[in-house]
Amino acid sequence: MKYVGLLSGGKDSCFNLLHCQRNGHELVAAASLGPPNGKEEIDSYLYQTVGQDAIEFVAQALDVPLYRKTIQGTAVEQGSEYGGRSTNSDGIRGDETEDLFDLLSTVKARHPNIQGISVGAILSSYQRVRVEHVCRRLGLTVLAYLWQREQDELLQEMIDAGLVAIILKVAGIGLTEKHLGKTLAEMQPTLLKLCSSYGSHICGEGGEYETLTLDCSLFKKRIILTEVETVIHSDNGFASVAYLRIKGATLQEKPESGVDLIVPPLLETGFSRVETILRGHQSPDTSTRAASEPVIRKSADSSCGPSHSRRGDWVAVGNVQYVTSQAITLEEEVTRCFREIQARLENFGLSLSQCTHINVYLSSMDLFPSLNSIYTTFFGASPPTRACVAVDLPQLTRVKFDCFAHSETDTARRTALHVQGLSYWAPANIGPYSQAVLVDEHVFVSGQIGLIPASISLPSPQDSATETALVFQHTERVIDAVRKSNGKWKGHMQLAIYWLVQREQAVGVVAACELLERSTPTILLGIPSLPKGATVEKQVVLHTGRYTVKDEEGIEEVIIGEPVFQAASVHDGDSSLYYEISSMKGSGDTCAIFCISGSASGRGLRRYPGFDDLEKGAVSIRLFHLQSIDASEALSDFQLLSEGPDRPAITTIPVRFIITRDLRQWDYAMCIFTPGVRLQPIS
Repeated sequence: MKYVGLLSGGKDSCFNLLHCQRNGHELVAAASLGPPNGKEEIDSYLYQTVGQDAIEFVAQALDVPLYRKTIQGTAVEQGSEYGGRSTNSDGIRGDETEDLFDLLSTVKARHPNIQGISVGAILSSYQRVRVEHVCRRLGLTVLAYLWQREQDELLQEMIDAGLVAIILKVAGIGLTEKHLGKTLAEMQPTLLKLCSSYGSHICGEGGEYETLTLDCSLFKKRIILTEVETVIHSDNGFASVAYLRIKGATLQEKPESGVDLIVPPLLETGFSRVETILRGHQSPDTSTRAASEPVIRKSADSSCGPSHSRRGDWVAVGNVQYVTSQAITLEEEVTRCFREIQARLENFGLSLSQCTHINVYLSSMDLFPSLNSIYTTFFGASPPTRACVAVDLPQLTRVKFDCFAHSETDTARRTALHVQGLSYWAPANIGPYSQAVLVDEHVFVSGQIGLIPASISLPSPQDSATETALVFQHTERVIDAVRKSNGKWKGHMQLAIYWLVQREQAVGVVAACELLERSTPTILLGIPSLPKGATVEKQVVLHTGRYTVKDEEGIEEVIIGEPVFQAASVHDGDSSLYYEISSMKGSGDTCAIFCISGSASGRGLRRYPGFDDLEKGAVSIRLFHLQSIDASEALSDFQLLSEGPDRPAITTIPVRFIITRDLRQWDYAMCIFTPGVRLQPIS
């Protein structure tokens, strides 16, 4: 695509241009924001303003037109979110983010064929969220190939690629004015040592230093500085704040140079091992074959209607669907479902903006593009996570929903990871959902499919082993990104659901789970199709392990707990039960899976007191059942048909097969979410 480069003149913005070129994109213009006339630097939360006296030379070296604008706003909104949650809102009046909107609006008016913008963000979610908000409003795709890269590797790659950048400003421990003007190659040993000794960011992501790029393979000419002046703001001998004032520079002709730019491998070493395991269990024809189980579509779903439940600060709404024999549009059907969800949330003083996670079940994946365009109108900044799959819904139903919401009193305690830029990290969420949401120490991760992040496409030719290994890698990278930005916690996966279109995939997925995810309640479910033609989608719920207690004086203390995992089989006549339960010590937050086969299984299961504890404390139960199993009979067995204040929200989902990590197959299964209930061990 044709794109505009957002330039600070530093190493990151220029190095990202090389990766844009490497991925087939065409640079047509550059854009930069700087301080007002007479000021060499201002205190901006969003932009690098030092070095603006040389930005014209950088654009000339790139041989593209440069569009500039003066920063007029300030950091009005300094939180982790930008814009309202409830709808796709405009920006915030007076915020410096809106200067970027105005600048890119001008560029787009002059170059209407641009589709993307290059951004050199590595670690700053503050910057990423605001740039993505602007680009979403302008219909531009963010190209951010440095995002979440390991900084020591990235610095080495810059040097190896022949990028010549000098230290333009220092403002970190161990850096003084003597380091100004030195190149990255000259500074590399010092930067690595400061990282080891003091935890400094090797690439300056903590503001330790700023740079100016003098040459790279994309430059048509190199920049030669002819006159510079050192300006010292403060000097304590060990952590100076100083910068170079560029008073003179020229452009020098240079021979064309080609660099074999290093691109990160598609799979890290650990996940390449997963790919090998998966390939060892892969049948010759499982790359493209879909599940072939016969479809039995009922005329209507009479198992149960919509329901809702509240446990503490958690609210769940289940089985939301609109069944009618009248012809209505998909938009009308989805809108009526969202009105139903909203009405039930309002019973507890909540709104759609407080949804944490939404599951979407479609009768056909052909509806997916239309569903997305409708869905996006209901959410703005930091939308909930989502999993979307096609299941064999009844004939008169095209879409079904269930959701979780949390009544957080402090919006800052809810953190969403909503990365929309193309990168090498994990797939962009260009759609209306976040990759992850952290609230009340629970991390919900959106359904992950095996897309190649840089292109948002499946491996070609399609390969279920590579695709599934990518699913595992994406999930881990999303969780790691949440962990890095929200405190030091290990985290414990409490639930993993794998949606498969091929029964044969189950063996390989289970083998990979045994390597990476032991002691996690896990279930594998068969469905007809997934978004973009994927063959596997994974969704997980994680707990940080943290919980808060008060001492005798009422002072709160954060405790780190561990999960208790239970798994066992129970047999009762001709029925069988298998369960896996993960419960956090201290908080009692629990996720559980109960799988049943045989007759009268519910009545037999209720004799086990552990299930009663779970069901009484559950905010949500999802009942997965084979098409041949009547969901209403299963719910009746468990006395779950009636709706009331003490009943969890129930959702019934028809599937083509149900498999557990021991590779047994089941008639139906219950996925139970029970926040904050301490359980007795099942015996």
